[in-house]
Order: sequence, then structure tokens, then C-alpha cells
Amino acid sequence: MKIKTKQLTQMAVLAAMSILLVYLIHFPIFPAAPFLEYDPADIPIFIGAFMFGPLGGLILTAVVCVLQGVTVSSASGIIGILMHFFATGSFVLVAGNIYKRNRTRKGAIIGLALGTVTMTITMALWNIAITPIFLGIPVEAVLPMIIPVIIPFNLIKAGINSVITFVVYKSVSKVLGLEIQEAKVAESK
Repeated sequence: MKIKTKQLTQMAVLAAMSILLVYLIHFPIFPAAPFLEYDPADIPIFIGAFMFGPLGGLILTAVVCVLQGVTVSSASGIIGILMHFFATGSFVLVAGNIYKRNRTRKGAIIGLALGTVTMTITMALWNIAITPIFLGIPVEAVLPMIIPVIIPFNLIKAGINSVITFVVYKSVSKVLGLEIQEAKVAESK
């Protein structure tokens, strides 16, 4: 029970960090789509996926999406919550699974890279389906934005957040007390 309480506390800290980051840092990258804003809020979630695996990352994603959607990003409502969940959830499932199987620097790089590609493809498809509803425009108005705006936006956002995650993961996991847990996992294999 102590381990579960510790993990719950660690996840709560990561969720709080995510909400704080989106509150402090968010800005549009492409003037043609000001509703697509960069924010570093996924970094703590990506760290959580590495710490707790894909399921833990997905749970953290769901909690953060709802909390963010009813507080700092409430203007986008349920559509914003769903789009955030689809984007980040697709990333953490892929990256978390890869890193869970190969807890090395190479595994982290491969997981982050494939997570970025997965998120980009996922969001290209979801933007075709959801953006017309969100903006009240026809699908035909969204399609011309896929290649020049939506795909680059998701590559940039996920890419930047992946690089930062790679750089800070070990430091953050040490602060949260994970290095002891990882050492025990390595010894038991």
C-alpha cells in the first residue's frame, strides 16, 4: 500500500506541474490556426509514462485533461479535453510501452520519436473529424490546413516536449524518488 500511495503522490505532483506549465506557457505557433497553441504541459505526462508505464501515463493524461479542461483551458470545453486526451494519450501509449520494454537511453529516444510520429498522425485524423465541429466550419476548410499547419504543429509540439522530457527525465525522477524503484526493478530482472 505504501508504494501505491507514493505513486499516487508522484502522479499528483506531475499533474500539478502539467497544469501549472499550461497556465504559464502557451502561445500559437501558426497564425493561420491560433487555436493550435504550443504548451509544455505534456512534459510531466511524458515523464509519468516513463515512470509508471503506458497505463499510468494514460491515467495521468485523463486526469490532467479534465483538470486542465475545467480550469486553465476551459474555453475549449469538452472538445479541448477530448483532443488533448487523444493527442497525449496516443503518445504515452506508444512511448510508455517502448520505454517499459527497453529502459535505456536508446529506448527512451525510440519511444519519444515514435510517440511524436503517432501523436502527429493521430491528430491529423482527429483534426479532420473534430475541428469542423469545434470551429463550425466545413471539413473542406480543414483539409488544406493538414499538411502546412496541423502536421507541422504536432511535430513541433511533440518534438520539443520529447526533447525536454529526454533531458529532464532522470533529474525529475530522482527528485520524485524513482531512482530507488528503478534500481529495484533492474535487480529483480
